Amino acid sequence: MTSKKVLIACDSAKSLIDFRGKLVELMRKEHTVYVFTPTIPADQRAKLELLNIIIFENKLNGSNVSVLSDLQYAYRLYRLIKQLKPDVFFPYTLKPVIYGTLAAKLAGVQKITPMLSGLGYNFVAGNTTAISKITRTLLKLSLRNRPGLSVIFQNKDDVQTLLDSKIITAKHQTSVVNGSGVDLNHYTPTQPDINNISFIMVSRLINAKGIQEYFEAAQIVYLKYPQVTFKLIGPYDDNVDAIHPDLFEEIKHRSVIDYLGAVDDVRPYLSSSSVVVLPSYYREGIPRCLLEAMAMARAIITCDSVGCRETVETSANANGFLIPVKNTTELVRKMEHFITNNQDISSFGLNGLALAREKFDVHKVNARMMQIMELN
Repeated sequence: MTSKKVLIACDSAKSLIDFRGKLVELMRKEHTVYVFTPTIPADQRAKLELLNIIIFENKLNGSNVSVLSDLQYAYRLYRLIKQLKPDVFFPYTLKPVIYGTLAAKLAGVQKITPMLSGLGYNFVAGNTTAISKITRTLLKLSLRNRPGLSVIFQNKDDVQTLLDSKIITAKHQTSVVNGSGVDLNHYTPTQPDINNISFIMVSRLINAKGIQEYFEAAQIVYLKYPQVTFKLIGPYDDNVDAIHPDLFEEIKHRSVIDYLGAVDDVRPYLSSSSVVVLPSYYREGIPRCLLEAMAMARAIITCDSVGCRETVETSANANGFLIPVKNTTELVRKMEHFITNNQDISSFGLNGLALAREKFDVHKVNARMMQIMELN
């Protein structure tokens, strides 16, 4: 194996640590790894430095629109690529993919492997905003086909969406991997409490994740089953699709939901919960919180939507339920199913753990990623 130089562009240091840490460790065994990341918070710097990579910081805001800031980001990344001359360029999430792929092409990088870990808010059905239209145009320009370009997706629906939108063509080299994978050694399965039932949702507080639906369902279920508890973990951040401040205040102070904010380690919270809920229609890649739920042997309720549906088997080995998007009534029904059929909580959870071992083991996913990037 000839050692190569790999440059990763991401939209947050936390995502690199949480979602790509094991992949970076694998790359580092044979290759030199550089990372272009937004400013690293003090509490994450030590974790990132443990990965033994060479770090370059920038001022990218992945959630907001700023033409000047985005252009500055693209120019800085182009200069860095010219300086480092990487053999492989691996950008992931929307802005690094758009601006990074363009910069890497202009700089003459031979192997470019952008990963779209979900298409996000700009591709939600019915979104015809100017920002969405500009994003799609930029993505089409960025992903224009050429030798050495291999686009990585986390579900087949996203591939088809970009084909239908004529953003990519059948001539593009594409690959689909099973999300970011989950470290089955890190998330230890535990026996759920089926007598004191607790539902939990782990998500950023944005509309398309289904926060409103979870809020409404919790209020309804509690009236009938006041012994059941409900938890919500996740940050309320600066995002174009953030929930309304009034709803946030309602959740925090006047609802049955125990809002816990952002946490560094979800494991104890998943362990103390019975069922994981994610009523998302966000155009996920494959939601990390659902992979974590499966790894800890938790039953799932999620939407029959892009990315989410990949995590649920509804056959004889059912591990959860798929519900229609924006359907509070059906979410309530499935919550009530687990309350009145509490043995299913355990059996569905064990089926989910088996599915995680079969499809979503991070080592299997990363081996495929290394193959796509021609690093093995």
